[in-house]
Amino acid sequence: MFTTRPTLQGTFGMVSSTHWLASQSAMAVLEGGGNAYDAAVAAGFVLHVVEPHLNGPAGEVPVLLAPAGGPVQVLCGQGPAPAGATIGHYTSLGLDLVPGTGPLAAAVPGAFDAWMLLLRDHGTKPLAEVLSYAIGYAEHGHPPVEGVGRTVEAVRELFATEWTTSAALYLPGGTAPSVGTLLKNPALAATWRRVIAEAEAAGGGRETRIDAARRVWREGFIAEALAEAAARPTLDTSGRRHTGTLTGDDLAAHSATYEDPVTHDWNGWTVCKAAGWSQGPAFLQQLALLPDDPDDLGYGSPEYVHRLIEGSKLAMADREAWYGDADGPGTVPLGTLLSAAYNAGRRALIGPDASYELRPGSPDGRTPRLGAHVRAAAGRPSGGAGGAIPGAGEPTVSGDGATRGDTCHLDIVDRWGNMVAATPSGGWLQSNPVVPALGFPLGTRLQMTWLDPGLPNSLTPGRRPRTTLTPSLALRGGVPVMAFGTPGGDQQDQWQVHFFLAVAVRGRVRGGLDLQGAIDAPNWHQEGFPESFYPRRSRPGGVTVESRIGAEVIDGLRRRGHDVTVGGPWSEGRLCAVARDPGSGVLSGGADPRGMQGYAVGR
Repeated sequence: MFTTRPTLQGTFGMVSSTHWLASQSAMAVLEGGGNAYDAAVAAGFVLHVVEPHLNGPAGEVPVLLAPAGGPVQVLCGQGPAPAGATIGHYTSLGLDLVPGTGPLAAAVPGAFDAWMLLLRDHGTKPLAEVLSYAIGYAEHGHPPVEGVGRTVEAVRELFATEWTTSAALYLPGGTAPSVGTLLKNPALAATWRRVIAEAEAAGGGRETRIDAARRVWREGFIAEALAEAAARPTLDTSGRRHTGTLTGDDLAAHSATYEDPVTHDWNGWTVCKAAGWSQGPAFLQQLALLPDDPDDLGYGSPEYVHRLIEGSKLAMADREAWYGDADGPGTVPLGTLLSAAYNAGRRALIGPDASYELRPGSPDGRTPRLGAHVRAAAGRPSGGAGGAIPGAGEPTVSGDGATRGDTCHLDIVDRWGNMVAATPSGGWLQSNPVVPALGFPLGTRLQMTWLDPGLPNSLTPGRRPRTTLTPSLALRGGVPVMAFGTPGGDQQDQWQVHFFLAVAVRGRVRGGLDLQGAIDAPNWHQEGFPESFYPRRSRPGGVTVESRIGAEVIDGLRRRGHDVTVGGPWSEGRLCAVARDPGSGVLSGGADPRGMQGYAVGR
């Protein structure tokens, strides 16, 4: 079968990420004797530099890791709402939604501490070595991808008139970053050099110095600068200037955490996701709605696509009604939501025609909880400035910085069998003004919470906003086999399901999984649920497909009543994947040609 690139295979190490410089930096760490976790941290910090429109140090990252011979774990790098981030505070400002930009939307940053815990507990290399790649690209420059310049141009007026510290970095002399030039961030390089210096001054061994770096972030000069930035009045998407709620006490109190994954078995596979503080279980619900026999799917037919679209609607409706952290960890009824009995009832709702309703279920007889804005959004079409649903994982940005679909991803497996999948995001260059002393801005993850009280995802101090970030790990026979993921906001757990089924149903290539063929397969997404990003639009019945899916499928969907938008031939997704055959030890890797910057490397 023809693919845009080969499925790479080897035995030493395999890396796939959304930027070739991050992939090659990770591979360099593997070549230097590091393991998958050392390499992941190096790649993660490089992504902050080379994809600043898609992630940053003050963002967040969920990580799924499978140590060789050990259990799969989730490392939660999603920070909570600050202590002062109460619904009453926001509504007293005349707001009915958390703004999509500015310090009011800033959760406690979670990415840095998660990367440090991953390095401390599972890596082998010193901090200075894994950060050296990011420092080099920030200090000496890197050729920016086109997306950086497009994003900066979209917010040019905001930067020039209001967020002048961002203009100083990204519009020097009035010129946005462009391909073929060098983009430098000397302040960011200096920040990491100072963190390393202060950590090494603490003395002790590798782990002790990494913990010292964590204290610098939480209690030292970085925490001081971030708290000062949050207290500065800033123009946001509400059209007004607000200060944030993030304080030094919030930063000092936060630590990343380890959790068990949520899993679901389908056709001999076990898929692992983060719990209901993420949208990850929506992937598992979509599998639970499928027949156990893949031969019953009719892969690639109009009926197959219709079935997946309608299953996605049901899973995403349950996400809206039941997922979140406001009621505390472990309170999302995932046992019922993933059960055979519950999904048999849900499956019966899938008829021959497209549904235009948001239809959450009633697990254990409970009444679904939907806020007023969700009910309104279910009947309001998407559109307007910056309102288009994004493709290729690149940001859709309006002039005020309102953004959807901004994320990166990386997957790594090493020669010892250690495997990791991570989806870093947030802290985008368009989220908040750059903190000049640090070289990066605060994030905006609180925009995913609701200001209606009593919902699973209501804004709640000390609780995590429900995130769209959702890396994946898949096992066969209890053994980790594949790590994968994609950028794309709300679309992540649609595109990943389509990829996974293409792997699981279509078979193998050259003795291994056909990762590149599954990545290249035509993709699509449905839009009949409220977006997680400000201003929280939806398009009931809306489906966007790549033109390569073919006239038979497009016509078949329209006959079934779907409101079909035909996108470009390579417009849906930005997938990455690596795999390991537990019998032979052969490693595989693939990366998406969409977006024109993701690459897999390995040998």
